[in-house]
Amino acid sequence: MRRTAVVRRPQRISNLGSASHHPPAKVFIPPRNPLGCAHPRQRPPPCVNHSASDVYELHPGNAPLLISLPHDGTAIPDDIAPHLQDAARRVPDTDWHVATLYDFARELGASILVPRYSRYVIDLNRPPDGGALYPGRAETGLCPTIAFSGEAIYREAHAPDAAEIERRRQLYWQPYHSALAAELARLRAAHGHALLWEGHSIRSEVPMLFEGRLPDLNLGTADGASCSSARLERITALLGQQTDYSWVANGRFKGGYITRHYGRPSEGIDAIQLELAQVTYMDERSHRYDSVRAGRLQGLLRKMLLAALA
Repeated sequence: MRRTAVVRRPQRISNLGSASHHPPAKVFIPPRNPLGCAHPRQRPPPCVNHSASDVYELHPGNAPLLISLPHDGTAIPDDIAPHLQDAARRVPDTDWHVATLYDFARELGASILVPRYSRYVIDLNRPPDGGALYPGRAETGLCPTIAFSGEAIYREAHAPDAAEIERRRQLYWQPYHSALAAELARLRAAHGHALLWEGHSIRSEVPMLFEGRLPDLNLGTADGASCSSARLERITALLGQQTDYSWVANGRFKGGYITRHYGRPSEGIDAIQLELAQVTYMDERSHRYDSVRAGRLQGLLRKMLLAALA
């Protein structure tokens, strides 16, 4: 049965393949302050050489759980950086600090997959053909040209053409998805089933994408198509018992390409996307990680993951 998108407000206010490799790239990396966040007023540092393995980082676990964080990357290859507007080179639409936020999940035995490159290079959570996820609604594409602010990402006449988009798809998109598919296949072979948890975050107010303030926690299962109803109900039952965070299931964010493509309950793979309002664990204005807010949220995230695995 599909769940309706009802916001819960707190009372107190089988193409599973193997990983591939690709050539090394020089990258611009937005500078980070001691708390690990990119400072919005600093310029990128000089180019640095990196190996092919830096396109993504996979931390294999022993539980039937893979956490994918496709928008955590911040690096921009040096052959792309000169084409971007100065503001875009600071990658403001990053899912800031989600790798840090979910680091506790290693204690649960989770595998964690993290990309190096920014979603401005290519969006790993979009269909490879650039098709729309939400037809008729504003959204960003496979190689975004417009930021969430509505401003242009590229300098005039410097946006990627079809050939460049295909090059990036092969160099950056495909290796991540090959690694993701291979890890899911490994976990399913070991346990008979696997759960893919898509970890995302976004500013709590983005007028281009949605009206008003986003609920704190936004679960997406493609309206029930990517995950068994029993698993989702365990999570929503848990959320219904707490009053600290507002939440919704299959509201504005129903799950992106990764959730929809890899979630195959009939084949033993469930996929759930969780889009967090960034205000729940960081300062949205400065991009600073707030360890107090994050620690409080991590307690609930741990319970959600355990409920999902039960």
